[in-house]
Amino acid sequence: MRTTKAPSAALTWLVVGSRYMPVYIALVLLVIVAAVWAPAALGSVPLRAIAPYGAVLAITALGQVLVIMTGGIDLSVPGTMSLAAVIMIGVGAGSDENIGMAIAVALVAAAVVGSVNGILIGGLKLNALIVTLAMGLIVIGVVNRYGRTFPVQNPVPEGWSDWVATRILGVSAVFWVGLGLTIVVSVVLRYTAVGRRFQVVGANPVASGVVGVRVNLNQILAYVVAAVLYAIAGLALAGLIRRPGVYVGSEYLLAPIAAVVIGGASLTGGLASPFSTFAAAFFLTGLNQLMLTIGLPTSLQFVVFGLVIIGGMLVSGDRIIRGVEHLLRERRRPDASQPQTIDASTEGRAGKEARM
Repeated sequence: MRTTKAPSAALTWLVVGSRYMPVYIALVLLVIVAAVWAPAALGSVPLRAIAPYGAVLAITALGQVLVIMTGGIDLSVPGTMSLAAVIMIGVGAGSDENIGMAIAVALVAAAVVGSVNGILIGGLKLNALIVTLAMGLIVIGVVNRYGRTFPVQNPVPEGWSDWVATRILGVSAVFWVGLGLTIVVSVVLRYTAVGRRFQVVGANPVASGVVGVRVNLNQILAYVVAAVLYAIAGLALAGLIRRPGVYVGSEYLLAPIAAVVIGGASLTGGLASPFSTFAAAFFLTGLNQLMLTIGLPTSLQFVVFGLVIIGGMLVSGDRIIRGVEHLLRERRRPDASQPQTIDASTEGRAGKEARM
């Protein structure tokens, strides 16, 4: 009698973990290419220089991955980041005493933007792509209007830029903020009831609704938390640049989505890894630094980024999972060339039943 063994924990880990392997392989390949073509890019100074910008991208990608886990997408990232940066200038008014107030106002304003996105998408079931694109345009318009009330060329408060530039263990404080947020998001998703419920909603919203999970609330919460993360990234970017303009977040429209894709997240919702997304953000930042170091023309840089995104789609987590599952099924399928044995007791019972 043939019995089927349940898959081991190690095998399950291999299947699930395989979707996130390409980003780490890409990081290793990037280091190898840099060591051959531009060894200077691997020096301590260049690495310390890109660390805060990689963290900014990682924070925005964390917000984007929460939205994509619900099966949505968020194109209001540039507007929300720019709003937070300009608020740091306007509310901060160049005074260190106003830094706390500026941060609070920026986070609340971002939460409002996220709430509107979430209600329109999760509550009214409007298309996420169209809603967030329109909301991003509205926010940019508000930022432009607000920027006319004070000299937008003014710097952020000196205390804020000094804190952002502070190095902890030789690395910018922004890097540690990004790493800390990644750990928090990962722990919440993996070890709390709220996080596990959130992942279930993303993987199968219909079934979640049937068992009583409030799907709409989870979707709204995703957009709110994502917008707050965008604001944190915008504030950090403002401190790095010191004099951000009203379009400071314009470069972060597609880069966070690319980081999520390369990080192996399921674009249909559900599965994602904050740490893989964090690694993907640094891969993209390092790739950009490498292309600048070797003097690649801007036109070719766009081509390389496009090819990287397409490559990320070709080896996306969903495709890898399907490939691994197919391989395992083929290995476990019985060989037709081998004779099948029948248990003696089973054969005896069959004979008795035939004679009766």
